[in-house]
Amino acid sequence: MTASVSIGEKKQFVRWFLQSYKMKRRECIWILNYMLSNEELLEKTHFVEEAHYCPRAMVMSSTESKEIPFRFYKGNLMTADAEKSFHDLRLNPDDDLYVQLNFPNIPPPSLYLSVLEENPYIPKNVSVSEQDQLIAEKILEESMQIFQEETIHKQIDEALDANDREKFFELSAMLQAFKTLKKDGV
Repeated sequence: MTASVSIGEKKQFVRWFLQSYKMKRRECIWILNYMLSNEELLEKTHFVEEAHYCPRAMVMSSTESKEIPFRFYKGNLMTADAEKSFHDLRLNPDDDLYVQLNFPNIPPPSLYLSVLEENPYIPKNVSVSEQDQLIAEKILEESMQIFQEETIHKQIDEALDANDREKFFELSAMLQAFKTLKKDGV
């Protein structure tokens, strides 16, 4: 994530975004085009994640996203009225604006990463996103399976070293069952 993003980089990203995605609300296209034509506004625009924590923020979604179509946040107020937000943009071009664009971004396009900034308003104690939690659980599960398999291999080696034939066959059967379960995705 970059600390300072040039107007040129932001323009390039917004143009690419408008060419690549369709928006759930046509007003979002108007707002993004307005940003392209207003360098003063674009200079004060920051592309972030979790924009709803910011004092003045806009969230827009592409048709491929499952997120809300449009939201504008200012202070403690929130609206889905794009015209009111557009009016606020025109009247307050000197105020920082934090924009969150919801679109299929895995893997993240390099143009997106080049304009994405750290959100300074995210509380320190914010919980982990559901997607991050699922990824962490999957990694933990895979690590546990690897550990269990390695443990069984170690016990088989110990049974061989001790000439414990019965334990060897028991552990070999356990390893085979473990591999079958793993292969079946259980």
